[in-house]
Amino acid sequence: MLFKEILVTSRSITLELVNDSIVKTNDYKLFVNGELYIEDNRNVVSIFNLEQNTSYKIDLVMGEDSFTQFIETKKEFVALNVKLFGAKGDGVTLDTNAIQAAILACPDNGRVYIPEGDYLTGPLFLRSNITIEITKGARLLGDTDRNHYPVLPGMVYTADEKDEYNLGSWEGNPLDTFASIITGINVENVNIIGEGIIDGNAQNSDWWVDVRKRRIAWRPRGVFLNHCKNICLQGVTVTNTPSWNLHPYFSSDLKFIDLKLINPKNSPNTDGCDPESCRNVDIIGVYFSVGDDCIAIKSGKIFMGRKYKKPSEAFNIRNCSMNFGHGAIVLGSEMSGGIKNITVSQCLFNQTDRGLRIKTRRGRGKDAIIDGITFENIKMTDVLTPLVINMFYFCDPDGHTEYVYSKEKLPVDERTPYLGEFEFKNIDCTDVNVAAGTFYGLPEAPIKSINVENVTFHYAKDPKEGIPAMMDGLSPMKGKGLIFSYVDTVKIKNVVFDGLNDKEFELNQVNDFNK
Repeated sequence: MLFKEILVTSRSITLELVNDSIVKTNDYKLFVNGELYIEDNRNVVSIFNLEQNTSYKIDLVMGEDSFTQFIETKKEFVALNVKLFGAKGDGVTLDTNAIQAAILACPDNGRVYIPEGDYLTGPLFLRSNITIEITKGARLLGDTDRNHYPVLPGMVYTADEKDEYNLGSWEGNPLDTFASIITGINVENVNIIGEGIIDGNAQNSDWWVDVRKRRIAWRPRGVFLNHCKNICLQGVTVTNTPSWNLHPYFSSDLKFIDLKLINPKNSPNTDGCDPESCRNVDIIGVYFSVGDDCIAIKSGKIFMGRKYKKPSEAFNIRNCSMNFGHGAIVLGSEMSGGIKNITVSQCLFNQTDRGLRIKTRRGRGKDAIIDGITFENIKMTDVLTPLVINMFYFCDPDGHTEYVYSKEKLPVDERTPYLGEFEFKNIDCTDVNVAAGTFYGLPEAPIKSINVENVTFHYAKDPKEGIPAMMDGLSPMKGKGLIFSYVDTVKIKNVVFDGLNDKEFELNQVNDFNK
């Protein structure tokens, strides 16, 4: 079988080609019931505008080979066009109330249909058991007036005053935050599909001005999902967001499939997808071009991680293209609840400052465990430093204190984080500049194990100088190999340094080095 369905809704299908190629493969033609639907070469492709509860014959023709599957769309109860509720879609009329009315009126297993047009809107709140289709040519355009945005309180006390209820979140802390254009609170079984656009319109507002200053509340995301379950986003483009594009928060069973997450390179804090304390997450076939990290996996800064001890875990990130971000795949640094069992494969990293980046520091705590991390079958192009693990990451008001930056062996206590096993396999890196990789463990808590296998580093002819990891006391460097400091076990197999004019390996307090 050359391809398989990875998501089927009442009106759409996403297919993934089964191969070892990275993001793209050979040219092929895709036929739906005998009619040509698309000519493409992507490993992940979606089919839209289908009829509900209908069987389709899907043929994929690649050269002289042909592959066929029969796929049936899901059953749907009713479709509600937002224009029936008074939405204008003229880009001028504020359509928030009309679209929200359609969402609230939609019954279980129904679909809210947003046809072509520009729909000026403030935050929209999801309800469970529905599909929202943003069709091709339709755009949800963010209201530019922050005074029209509801505020999600960071914490309110429960009725018995024995616990707290958390709604808003900002950089790992429970803080007052504006609701996002798409906001889900305690909802489940929702599909957001289509070829349309969720446009935060931040470039025409003041969201990117004085970004470190809280004005009424902290900035909204493009899509915010708080304590949600079984949520799928398929096909849509999310762009020009005030801050992070997608922020799933304490949620599970999430699928982000065949999306485009796009922000200007200089737009502040516009990460692509930042799942926080989430479980069972698929990020497949997503195109990223953003102003910060492409994917940053988190689990609370300190308070939320220690209180709830909810790790981010069981992620599959596959066939994604990451472009121009600070980091392609980042773990941390807000990860006091831990991160485990993350697999990244068949991905392309293009012109990101760092490729695979893990960052933590003293103070994140004993539950800040990162373990079971696998990166394999990855292509990096013009990435300054492909591999970075840093346990001295500076951030927050106390980030530059002696406790964080000290290279002395400090006592292990409840504030000490832990890094476990990391696998880096079948990776090709071109135009390496600063260093192939830097791995800095703590003297009192060394990184347990790093395995680098079948990895090639091709160095730029004139490498750029830079600091590979954000830690105090680290001098600029260029054209360096693999640097290991305070690591228990390092395994090296079939690693090639093409164009390196320095040492291949620099070792400091590595207990077991196998090459």
